[in-house]
Amino acid sequence: MRVLTIIPTYNELESLPKTLGRLRAAVPASDVLVVDDNSPDGTGELADRIASEDGQVHVLHRKGKEGLGAAYIAGFKWGLAAGYDVLIEMDADGSHQPEQLQQLIDAVDQGADLAMGSRWVPGGSVVNWPLYRQVISRVGSTYARLMLGLKIKDVTGGFRAFRRTTLEKLNLDEVESVGYGFQVDLAWRVAKLGLTIVERPITFVERELGASKMSSHIVLEAMLNVTRWGLAARWHALAAKRTKQD
Repeated sequence: MRVLTIIPTYNELESLPKTLGRLRAAVPASDVLVVDDNSPDGTGELADRIASEDGQVHVLHRKGKEGLGAAYIAGFKWGLAAGYDVLIEMDADGSHQPEQLQQLIDAVDQGADLAMGSRWVPGGSVVNWPLYRQVISRVGSTYARLMLGLKIKDVTGGFRAFRRTTLEKLNLDEVESVGYGFQVDLAWRVAKLGLTIVERPITFVERELGASKMSSHIVLEAMLNVTRWGLAARWHALAAKRTKQD
């Protein structure tokens, strides 16, 4: 299988070299696509220099900061056009351990349509994460599961491996979610298609360098979207039931 790891960046000048080094050592067969949102700190230029020395590293420059979701969608489209079989989401800040990536690739190889690294299944954990971040993540995942009828434990996790055919079955142009809600949106879309989703335990480590992109606005947007999606799904199900009875 041809594997592409997509790493969105915005001001990750300090973190990116270390993350790329670990990734290339841990999974040397994986190509890498850095999707940079015109970082003012020079992250994009650094990525270009690394790519010039490593033929398995590629860089996609975007015009500005348009959100995590838009960056991944651009990366997916680039990877699909280039013919990759497995497309992976991974953060640039080191919170996702490259050494644990192979288990997600193996899960796809064994039949999963979407393999998700999970902090909240047995064996999963978080390191150096503030309590309030743990609460936000756990509450967010629980709320999304209840509203959307998902069985996934870590709905908001962003360490994922998609089978090519999974992404091809999604209408990526319809995905408008950004930030925190993007991960929920894609997981729900895959689940609604009845595809196979598996979770594998990971250790999530709080970033050591750079600044977190999380904000109250991103969290609020995600919660509102999940509420809207859940209520709309219930309304459509009720309307379909009434139509059937009539």
